[in-house]
Amino acid sequence: MTRERLLTLALLAALLALPFATQAAGYPFYTTLATRMAILALAAVGLNIALGLGGLVSFGHAAFFGIGGYAAGIVATHAMNAEPLLGMDIPASMPLVWLLAALAAGVVAVITGAISLRTSGVYFIMITLAFAQMIFYFAVSWKEYGGEDGLSIALRNGFPGLNTAVPRDLFLIAFGLLLAGLLVFWRIRVSRFGAALQAARQNELRVAAVGIEPFPIRLVAFVLSAMITAVAGAMFAELNRFASPSMLAWPMSGELIVLIILGGTGRLAGPVAGAMLYVMLEYWLGSITERWQFFLGLMLLGVVLFARGGIVGLIAGRARHD
Repeated sequence: MTRERLLTLALLAALLALPFATQAAGYPFYTTLATRMAILALAAVGLNIALGLGGLVSFGHAAFFGIGGYAAGIVATHAMNAEPLLGMDIPASMPLVWLLAALAAGVVAVITGAISLRTSGVYFIMITLAFAQMIFYFAVSWKEYGGEDGLSIALRNGFPGLNTAVPRDLFLIAFGLLLAGLLVFWRIRVSRFGAALQAARQNELRVAAVGIEPFPIRLVAFVLSAMITAVAGAMFAELNRFASPSMLAWPMSGELIVLIILGGTGRLAGPVAGAMLYVMLEYWLGSITERWQFFLGLMLLGVVLFARGGIVGLIAGRARHD
């Protein structure tokens, strides 16, 4: 077994053990932190498909994250008020919310991707950012669902066999989704589709020369990436019991990119390592100083200069074998 695979298993085991160990020690709040880690890691897994495998630096993934959050909030609100949604009675069910979030984000990703993927470099970054800001301002002006004040979730959507009001049950749901997201990422990376996607990132002309059209491959990857990120956004809103326009704002996209760079771009465990480190820094350094981002910036600078493979690459080595 390779070092990277061992590290992946160790990180997942540590994340799984965290809420149980801390709750037994009398610190139940850490269950919420662990849930936040799992959700942000899942969102970064989604972006890692586009960024890590496809080389697509998207500053628009906050839009998909926020779409998922609003899907959870809208379903919960209509279910609580016994109001039909789109002419139908929608049950307050998390799996249904995930499906709606993924479909909505997928439709938006097809539209935005079909336009932005015809560009590259800084133009791609700016177009994805522009689309995300358009959706952000739409949410701010959407008075029916809170506008700039956001949308509160009085009662979380349900999940079969578990009580979503219990923090540990909510963590198990988020952790299960993270495992599913990592499995999807791994299957894509080792597939022929993943090989073509990574080849298009390295040299688009050579891929086209062998008869493979890069555009549809990148578009599919972009849509899959958006759908996974939207599911994470739905869980984020469930955790906070609140869907906010800030979920759609461009700093959220930057945060996800930071997670991937910290953990390791294109690495299976990169988003997990990045999310765990980010949340720990946010909580522990944030309790000491309001300027904890300064230290995060120093760490990010060190990773970029001295550990191009991120934390995972630094520990497991530069070769990717998992």
